[in-house]
Amino acid sequence: MWVCAAILTVEFYGVDGESMTDVVISAEELRRYAACIISGAGSIDAEARIVAEHLVGANLRGHDSHGVGMIPAYVNNVRVGALRANQHATLVQDSGPIAIFDGNMGYGQVIASEATEVAIARADEHGLGIFGLRQTHHVGRVGAYAEQALAAGMVFIGFVNVITPSARSAPFGGRRGRYGTNPICIGFPAAGADGPVLLDFATTGLAAGKIRVARHQGKSLPPGMLIDGQGMATTDPAVFFEDRDSSMLSFGGYKASGLALACELLAGALTGSGVIREAVLGKPAIRNGMLGIVLDPARFGALDDIRAEAEAVIDWVKSAPSGPDSSGVMIAGDPERRAMAERAVAGIAVDRVTWAELGAAASLVGAGPPDIG
Repeated sequence: MWVCAAILTVEFYGVDGESMTDVVISAEELRRYAACIISGAGSIDAEARIVAEHLVGANLRGHDSHGVGMIPAYVNNVRVGALRANQHATLVQDSGPIAIFDGNMGYGQVIASEATEVAIARADEHGLGIFGLRQTHHVGRVGAYAEQALAAGMVFIGFVNVITPSARSAPFGGRRGRYGTNPICIGFPAAGADGPVLLDFATTGLAAGKIRVARHQGKSLPPGMLIDGQGMATTDPAVFFEDRDSSMLSFGGYKASGLALACELLAGALTGSGVIREAVLGKPAIRNGMLGIVLDPARFGALDDIRAEAEAVIDWVKSAPSGPDSSGVMIAGDPERRAMAERAVAGIAVDRVTWAELGAAASLVGAGPPDIG
């Protein structure tokens, strides 16, 4: 039996003497705690480490929506058989640079990483590597797979469709959910001082996990993110959980709504994973389909020229004067780099609701909650 309580050193903090609200914990100890719970749910140590590294990596980068707060849902899904521990990507179709995998409803953090590694190898051989991913549990933060390709000097483009028990993103002009959050990710290995460009976004104004985090922290949502079951705008994150007919809205109106449909076509229909529709709803899990495209930039021209052009446009963009409420122009990837620099030193703040849910998940798998606070 794992005893998670024995591995933690954390502290609570508040603001200006107020009641303690958050837990602050180092990334390393949070990884150990996360791996402990995931192992207790049935994963071998190697899988638990991979999943924990991915989740805490999201926390480090400022994306708490895709961090350790997902673990309670994962544990529940394992317990009901909707998530299968210790699975690997199964190759079901091989066509040179194109490989199609079945994820066997295993941890998406493992499956998608394995598929990305194959696509990187195919891109090294052919200049292009494409993977389609079917029947996979939540792949987590898609930017992690872009980072994997970027580390190999490759360009990455990814599309994901999201099937959950109920569709919670309304299409443009509608007031009931028909899509998931359906993220898109693009990574480009620019060699500037700031690092690569990494664009990773949900086609909804907010990822569903960010609504969960806002609710736990007692914060309101920005306007234009959520409507209730009657189609009325609301900034109360609790509505999303209490009114099952409420829906997230796409960012940018019809444009992102169109991108959400593109994700269904590319990640769901094209890969064979399946698209969202009434017949597939109601199952107690997150299921992702994914299309990943890896390109070797060296096959397009001289790398020095490509890098120089990339750096030139980044420099040009960042030379724009700051707006009145801005601390400066940022490119895709900058917010994550800033968050990592801060959280690697100061630790990761976990709200008390999420911390309690992690403790409950640890108890469910026989690991025992941490004996603190």
